[in-house]
Amino acid sequence: MLNMLDYKVKIGLCPMRRDTTNRPAKTFLTWVSAEERGHRFVKYIEENFADENVEFVDANGLGCNDLIFDEASAEACAERFKAEKVDAVIIINCNFGNEEAAADLAKAVGKPVAIWAPLDDEYYVDGMRPTDSQCGSFGVSRQMQRYHIPFSHIPCCRVESPEFKEGFDRFARVACMVKNFTGMRIGQVGIRPKPFYSVIWNEGELMEKFGIRIIPINFAVIQNTFNDVFANEKEEMAKVEKIFTENYQMDDLTPQYLERMSALVLTYKRLFKEFNLDVISGECWTGFPQMFDGLCPCSVYGVLNDMGYIISCESDMHCVMTMALMSCASLGKKKTFLGEFTVRHPENRNAELLWHCGPFPLSVKAPDSTARLVNQREWFRAKDGTYTVARIDQESGNYMILPLVCHTVPGPQTHGTYIWGEFEDLQAVEDRLLDGPYIHHFCEIEGDYTKEVKEFCKYFPNLSVDTSLEN
Repeated sequence: MLNMLDYKVKIGLCPMRRDTTNRPAKTFLTWVSAEERGHRFVKYIEENFADENVEFVDANGLGCNDLIFDEASAEACAERFKAEKVDAVIIINCNFGNEEAAADLAKAVGKPVAIWAPLDDEYYVDGMRPTDSQCGSFGVSRQMQRYHIPFSHIPCCRVESPEFKEGFDRFARVACMVKNFTGMRIGQVGIRPKPFYSVIWNEGELMEKFGIRIIPINFAVIQNTFNDVFANEKEEMAKVEKIFTENYQMDDLTPQYLERMSALVLTYKRLFKEFNLDVISGECWTGFPQMFDGLCPCSVYGVLNDMGYIISCESDMHCVMTMALMSCASLGKKKTFLGEFTVRHPENRNAELLWHCGPFPLSVKAPDSTARLVNQREWFRAKDGTYTVARIDQESGNYMILPLVCHTVPGPQTHGTYIWGEFEDLQAVEDRLLDGPYIHHFCEIEGDYTKEVKEFCKYFPNLSVDTSLEN
């Protein structure tokens, strides 16, 4: 969507071979096998992995028969990839590979790079091996290390295998995470709640360490935009109002706010566009009710999140950063939401209530749970499944992210929006949160993206993965 996170990634495909003399077919490290493999792999990847989220740039016409093999061809390939603005590069070792050219290319492009050694499966009766792709990948990786270039790798396997698909898909998701996290524009609406010292953050550090831009939007802007929407966008307000009336049961307190809730949805949409924002860290229960005669934005945030406009509650800047990151980990296919560690399950010692007062996207609602609006706040249980529970936070300038996984379990019904999540060792989680630097707010998203988080952090030396809870 315009002015928001971009879930489409462009990947450069770079087949490489060893810079050796031309040898006949069926001999050691022959060009023939390398070229045949390179053309076949590129064609297969382009035909089977291009979709609405992924497109490719190839090296056709460069090097020798479309394979990169020396410094000059690596430079030409880098220039093409930069001109096409690729978000990531996959280096394909079609035979032993070329560690010098690979590292030069990766350094010049400056984007996430994955090394893949296709399975060596040609053996001849005289003992010759034409490829040795896996062997060459170790030399390539060592040269990357010498250049201090972070890199990913796809397991040595056949291109048609499930292992390749899993490795490719993960790398595409990581590329999307890196692309959007770097230089992200976050709208700051209002200020933190006065009692919440826990959500304090450092604007200067976010800019210096990650290139993140904070765009402050004060309440005078909010009020002026809201008033203009309320006066001039009645038709659009009516459309938004139908979202509420057609999808939620309502208590008797909510209807009087419907018009203003709808106007606030459109106000936020306008802010995203006018300030060119990726996500918003939103004020909620302090300023809004005072400014707008009791108006509460909880369900408004839920509707906006369902539309793809990512907003965190309670001015939690670190949580909205995490929400953006995890949305990219799913290539925008799953909705993120803010839920907090609230209370332990009354019977299951490893289960916790992950709850918030009513901002979940409606699309995550469990089929057997009724969506209600109670005094403008959503009430429903989110769908069952496996969830990644993650948070970025910092202490003394040291930024880290804690990725956890839980599985939903039955638990007591409660108000607001929630799931009951079972962890492997909840006491260890509790201990870790209390040791800091984490707070109760965490981002939740359906699916397990812990591997993507770990891979992502390779590309950000100022952000480390907290692995303290791993066995």
